[in-house]
Amino acid sequence: MSTIKVEDVAYVRFRAPDLGRMRAFLEDFGLPAGEADGRLYARGLDGAPYAHVTEPGEPGFAALGLRAASVSDLEVLAAAEGAEVRPLEAPGGGRVVALHDPDGHLVEVVAGQGWGAAGSPPEREPWNTARGHDRLRRTKRVAAGPAHVVRLGHCVLNVSDFRASERWYKDRFGFITSDEIALTPDVSIGAFLRCDRGETPTDHHTLFLMQGPKGPGFNHAAFEVADLDDLMAGHERLKAAGRHAEWGVGRHILGSQVFDYWRDPWGHTLEHWTDGDLFTAADGSNVATLNDLLGVQWGPPAPPTMG
Repeated sequence: MSTIKVEDVAYVRFRAPDLGRMRAFLEDFGLPAGEADGRLYARGLDGAPYAHVTEPGEPGFAALGLRAASVSDLEVLAAAEGAEVRPLEAPGGGRVVALHDPDGHLVEVVAGQGWGAAGSPPEREPWNTARGHDRLRRTKRVAAGPAHVVRLGHCVLNVSDFRASERWYKDRFGFITSDEIALTPDVSIGAFLRCDRGETPTDHHTLFLMQGPKGPGFNHAAFEVADLDDLMAGHERLKAAGRHAEWGVGRHILGSQVFDYWRDPWGHTLEHWTDGDLFTAADGSNVATLNDLLGVQWGPPAPPTMG
């Protein structure tokens, strides 16, 4: 039994020396941002108060935010960890418990935030496929511009000891393995972890932990966009803006997402994705290979930076 069961990832937080430069990148990426309390807060269309935070400082990853179901859960977690439930001094308010994982990553577990009204992705004419023609006597036009980011979907962390980190996150937050990455029958180096929401389908992974040669640190964060047309329009916007493309467009094997990876001005990798798998707690766990992890169903092969 875990201490609590988190419901989702809440946000990722970074440091950067130039908030204006970060804001320009986020606008190209499809995350409108505004400043408050000296930080930059960017949000998607889901109504969450923010999904990406930047504070002034030397470039780096600052924290991972996870969302608990209630402030009562935070109190249970704090009691178990000898921590404190504090006011969350950020847009939307709420409460937070701050912990550090085995590699020192700051993990902020939040609850009680105030959400705004959800926005709507752009209306699209339907697709015509060989199985059915749902768009008759009408053209389809996709407007140019940034992708429409709906929400933060997952975060990937590089860790120094996969088993130690896996146990830490599962014991506290109730994560379930979707796919474990095995090098041999006795040696695994990572796992895609999903939230335990019982019979409610949830993303194939909310957190991925990976032990590799780079050592511990931030790997990437992934943001769901409206649909495939939206992802491709976002790709064109980022390319036209001269942003740093890393990998894509393609379709993953594990999780099945269509993906497109870019880097912010300080080298942090952010992903656009759409059409990912959803599972319930009853769907269990699987073992996969490194080839499954880095392979694609279609699209370019993984660059060395992603290995």
